Amino acid sequence: MDLSVWLALMALFLAGGLTPGPAVMMVMSASLRYGAPTALIPALGVSAANLVWITLAATGIAAFAAQAPLVLLGLKIAGICFIGWLAWTMATADPHRPRARPDQAPARANLFGRGIGLQLLNPNALVFFGLLLPGYFDPVRPLVQQALYIMATVTFTEMLGLSFYAWLADAMNRRFQSPVFTRWFNRLAAAAMLISAVFAAIMTTSR
Repeated sequence: MDLSVWLALMALFLAGGLTPGPAVMMVMSASLRYGAPTALIPALGVSAANLVWITLAATGIAAFAAQAPLVLLGLKIAGICFIGWLAWTMATADPHRPRARPDQAPARANLFGRGIGLQLLNPNALVFFGLLLPGYFDPVRPLVQQALYIMATVTFTEMLGLSFYAWLADAMNRRFQSPVFTRWFNRLAAAAMLISAVFAAIMTTSR
């Protein structure tokens, strides 16, 4: 992979990682509930799902799905339904509950699974991995080597952005230890999560 192509890829996914979307909203909400270190667990789930997306993009399946109307429609409907459910659970969470202990294993497994499910069904991921990423693969260069470079780059940028938001939310929680603040933050985060997913779904339709 040429340096210029790699730098362009880094800029694309760094901007994507720092742009508030469903994954960011989930991590911030988890940080308010569990603290920043535990909030990185759904971030790891998102990154794990990204590896699946990159594999699909490398093999051309993601690009095919993006060009197949029925497949694309099914992915968008499933994604919006799943994100809608996550947004509902976030918006209706009890803000008066004390912080869960960071060592709660069931909470960790649940958060990791939600991170994977969110990113696999995220219309935003379809935009990046199905429509944009295939253009960064050079057909004359080794495919596996390029995929590994892209996996490392995307994982780094994704975790960098999500870690930033996790610690930002943790700092906000320490400064505003108020059930009212938590309730309204979760509601706004849920709305932003759903709006972002719907916008991405519309964007893929318009292409």
